[in-house]
Amino acid sequence: MTMFESLGNKLQDILDKLRHESKLTEAQVKAAMREIRMALLEADVNFSVAKDFVARVTEKAVGQEVMGSLNAGQMVVKIVNDELIETLGGQAKQPTLKNEGNIFFMVGLQGAGKTTSTGKLAQYYKSKGRRVLLVAADTQRPAARDQLKILGQQVGVPVLEVANGETPAETKRKLEAHLQSDYRDLIIVDTAGRLQIDEALMDQLADLKGALSPTETLLVVDAMTGQEALNVAETFESRIGLSGLIITKMDGDARGGAALSARFVTGKPIYFAGVSEKLSGLEPFYPDRVAGRILGMGDVLGLIERAQQADLQSMEIKKPGEFDLEDLLQQLRQIRKMGPLGDLMRMIPGMSRALPPEFNVDDKQVQRIDAMISSMTLKERRNPKIIDGKRRKRIATGSGTTVQDINRLLKMHEQMKDMMKMLQRMGMGGAGGKGGKMPRMPFGPGGMK
Repeated sequence: MTMFESLGNKLQDILDKLRHESKLTEAQVKAAMREIRMALLEADVNFSVAKDFVARVTEKAVGQEVMGSLNAGQMVVKIVNDELIETLGGQAKQPTLKNEGNIFFMVGLQGAGKTTSTGKLAQYYKSKGRRVLLVAADTQRPAARDQLKILGQQVGVPVLEVANGETPAETKRKLEAHLQSDYRDLIIVDTAGRLQIDEALMDQLADLKGALSPTETLLVVDAMTGQEALNVAETFESRIGLSGLIITKMDGDARGGAALSARFVTGKPIYFAGVSEKLSGLEPFYPDRVAGRILGMGDVLGLIERAQQADLQSMEIKKPGEFDLEDLLQQLRQIRKMGPLGDLMRMIPGMSRALPPEFNVDDKQVQRIDAMISSMTLKERRNPKIIDGKRRKRIATGSGTTVQDINRLLKMHEQMKDMMKMLQRMGMGGAGGKGGKMPRMPFGPGGMK
């Protein structure tokens, strides 16, 4: 179960009771708000944040405009969506970049993903034409500098290493000397962390920040740490001063409350979210899109962007009846470049609730699907409807799987054809660019154990 999934399911259940009501009583609204408050608290949302959120929604939902509306239930859903966006930060924000002299100061506790996020930021901004330099200033954790050098090699950017015992003033002089011979317009500094906050860490970070005068100070927060993440964020803000947040492990199974509360509690925007362990797994944080995913409204723009970033080969749109099992396997191999299949499915409006729990396809499962389809005759691949019980046993034996696996594969193939019809109605065919083509979309079989 991915982050926000449990909360999203509960909120959708609550709102579904109201959605189709043409008229609502104040008692109905308040009863729903009590349920929403409990759902938020169970998802580890900060108490003050949950209380304030419900108060704002209730105030607007019991207003004359809603209560007298012909589609009052839908109005309440809209209000919840709008307030959720506001809680997450309202308008999306990104770090401000000048033509030169940009210094990002990365702070956070050990284990939050600070060094990895530093490498991901380098990848992100290099892809946008920035000349990036990484500074390995974490002298507390021996492996941190080595890790950053490896990330720098993978991204293709240089890494300036800070020596043990080096003073902030010496680090500044070393950086200035490096920039004289190798011009860079974005410097990202990976600083020291601790397993927990202590005075020595804060003093060290404050001294280094004072010497380097960064243009952005970014706190990396591990969403898996729950309410403790908020305490960390508040302490770093008060002692070091922050300009924005990066929430890591958004692809994990945390309840999501800390991420939902972080901006509200600190007053700082969430700039980025870590969505996978890959170097490309860092995305700008869009409050409206996250709210849409939580409430089951999807994120079509995010889906299109992932398809474009993955640089997938485009394919001619086929009529659903022409989409065979060979096409399915080919598409599945391609679409995994965009991220976990289940996450992508939830970006499609209305799919979050209909998503089978087995919609998580890894490399091993793709190999099993490949084996099953390879065990079929060409005629069976082209026309799966002819695969009866006898053929299913033969295919299962030939691929080292079970008849149940074959059944799942065929069922998911049928579901995919239906989804292709929906995508065509949504006008997704233009996402691939030219001539009636579309990117390969995130649908395929899964659940092969």
